Amino acid sequence: MNILWDFDGTICNTYPSYTRALMEIIGDGYTEEETLAQLKLSFGNAFRFFKISEEQSRKFLQQVRGLKPEEFLPFPGVEEVLAKANSNVIMTHKEKEDVEKVLRHFNLRHYFAEIVGKEDGFPRKPDLKAYEYLHEKYGLSLVIGDRAIDLEPARRLGITTVSFQNHESEADFYLDDFREFGSVVAPYVE
Repeated sequence: MNILWDFDGTICNTYPSYTRALMEIIGDGYTEEETLAQLKLSFGNAFRFFKISEEQSRKFLQQVRGLKPEEFLPFPGVEEVLAKANSNVIMTHKEKEDVEKVLRHFNLRHYFAEIVGKEDGFPRKPDLKAYEYLHEKYGLSLVIGDRAIDLEPARRLGITTVSFQNHESEADFYLDDFREFGSVVAPYVE
């Protein structure tokens, strides 16, 4: 089983920290739930929804890059899924250095054959190019993500999809807890 993973909100629970950082920027008037819902669609969507200026956007992204790795806890059971796979890769909009810092902090970096990040020059999700590159190189059998934009390219390439903690996205499987992977997904995927 060769798995392509999204990072934020899939491997690590990054959204509580992102939500707090954005709420500091936008101030009062929005709930944590509203803020999280917009961030889960995409940072760009949240910036448009909350009418974030370029200066505010830069400030937010600086805050996010300054967060400590220990603030991004891996989801329970994720390491067991990583260990079961023959190969794991990540496709993220983040800088690779930031992802690797978190993975090393939690001793997870060795599970990944490759990380495709912002600096690799691929178009942003849901564009197919990064997925095509990784699928050609690793023969992906599964893509796991928490947002529709994580799964859409995989569906277009005919790769089996798992939507994590999101029942709104179109997917082959839905998981709310990685500890259920062995019974919900693994029996049906090579």
